[in-house]
Amino acid sequence: MLSVPSLLQYSLFLIIVIALVKPVGGYIARVFEGKPTFLDPLLRPLESVVYRVLRTSPKVEMDWRSYANAFLSLSLVGTLLLYALLRLQAWFPWHNNAYLTTPLTPDLAMNTAISFSTTTTWQAYGGETTMSYWSQIVGLTAQNFLAGAAGLCVGIAFIRGFARERAFVIGNFWVDLTRAVLWVLLPISLVGSLILVWQGTPSNFAPYTSAATLEGAKQVIPQGPVAALQFIENLGTNGGGFFNANGAHPYENPTPLTNFLEMLAIVVLPASLTYTFGCMTRRPRDGWLLFWVMFFLFTAGLAVCHLAEQSGVPATHLAEVPGGNLEGKETRFGIGASVLTAVTTSNGATGSVNAAPDSLTPLGVTVPLINMLLGEIIFGGLGTGIYSIILVALLGLFIVGLMVGRTPEYLGKVIGVREVKLIILYTLACPAVVLLLTALTVVSESGLAGLTTNGGAHGFTEVIFAYASCAANNGQAMAGLSANSAFFNNTTAIAMMVGRFALAIPALALSGLFAAQRRRPPHSGAVPTDTLLFGTVVIGAAILVSALCYLPALALGPLAEQFSMVR
Repeated sequence: MLSVPSLLQYSLFLIIVIALVKPVGGYIARVFEGKPTFLDPLLRPLESVVYRVLRTSPKVEMDWRSYANAFLSLSLVGTLLLYALLRLQAWFPWHNNAYLTTPLTPDLAMNTAISFSTTTTWQAYGGETTMSYWSQIVGLTAQNFLAGAAGLCVGIAFIRGFARERAFVIGNFWVDLTRAVLWVLLPISLVGSLILVWQGTPSNFAPYTSAATLEGAKQVIPQGPVAALQFIENLGTNGGGFFNANGAHPYENPTPLTNFLEMLAIVVLPASLTYTFGCMTRRPRDGWLLFWVMFFLFTAGLAVCHLAEQSGVPATHLAEVPGGNLEGKETRFGIGASVLTAVTTSNGATGSVNAAPDSLTPLGVTVPLINMLLGEIIFGGLGTGIYSIILVALLGLFIVGLMVGRTPEYLGKVIGVREVKLIILYTLACPAVVLLLTALTVVSESGLAGLTTNGGAHGFTEVIFAYASCAANNGQAMAGLSANSAFFNNTTAIAMMVGRFALAIPALALSGLFAAQRRRPPHSGAVPTDTLLFGTVVIGAAILVSALCYLPALALGPLAEQFSMVR
């Protein structure tokens, strides 16, 4: 049953998200439409300097191919620079061989560089035993800003495809990137980081502290500029933690208040982009419909995951151990805050967990797994969430149009043959890479070598969870899988690149096609897209496609383990 404190926490969280959607979404729309904001007097001069350095101008816009090339160029350069920095970190300041005991091998450095440049922040390493302060603050934090902003740019460019007609440009990537960093990510991160420092998160360059425990043993307490990395990892829907324990570490997440604020940081911007979509297309009802679809799926997952964890494991009932499944959960947060974090992070493409996913009940871990397999449609990543839910809506429209004989169009834009091909490519990219890599892992000796703790159904769940997390650019993992090997560093990197670029490029291509169309006026032959019925179509399309792709794999993993547990 839902406990009263958990219910109050969930309700307060959802109420705040709803309350912030309109003001934050409206602000983002003003930023990217070039309208005045309260930060303009401070940021306009800095913006002009950036444009001179980049040799660009807001007056010069790009077609979708140029926009995609700029997006890919930033990702490539960022990956190569971060790879070089990680490989050479011993030559930079604040490197201490006594504590940095995990070697940054070429395959691990490559995997990490791709991970952060795709906002996946998959960590096959322990932050405090692998990364120097220089790598954390100069390399990883910078990528958290740039990669998160780049995802937001793609989302905004996708929205422009529906907002414009008879246009062959969708914006300027470098202008959008500048505004995303200066007007959105940087000011919010500064405020959020200061709140974290106030609550006890370190922000220093002090050496690691050695202390003696009550038993007389020696304990090393890592230090560092934690606050600078921590808030942007959530706000930019990245998730890579300064420490191996991530959000369960008291330096990253010192209090229940910081846990609550960090979860809001993950959700609010992606949720607000639905209102941004409504503002920029002049169709606010359609934007709100997308939000309520996300909201419904979020609360459904929250309820199922909480009930699974609160019910616990039957074996503990026999032993008369009350309180639900508390294994792997921080005692500071308990089941309520841990479930809220598990559901929020798995939906928001942010692997900043505060509990161990490997310790969730089989049904409990199925919820974050399904959230990732759905493909960022429930709030999702920064920018990626909005085009993910719209692409599912377009797929649902096409299916309904075939069934009832109506014209498949969305906001006056016709879904033709070229558009359908891109939608299908987008829909099948992640299922293909997740299932193929999972199959390769469970039939290869190198893949099975990673299952050092668990086998059977639970081990299978660990494998598909890893590839689902990477393809969803999420980054959280079930820790029973030993992923720091050449095999997993290479295969997870493939999943991360597919999850980022094989989805963003079709989305930009669709934006270009829709922007070039003339908007058709409303007519009786089109399916209304701002009704409860259409919301049901979107939900049905998402569940149907995911079930067709993944149900057999789920049956081999968490569902088989759940039935075995309750048998």
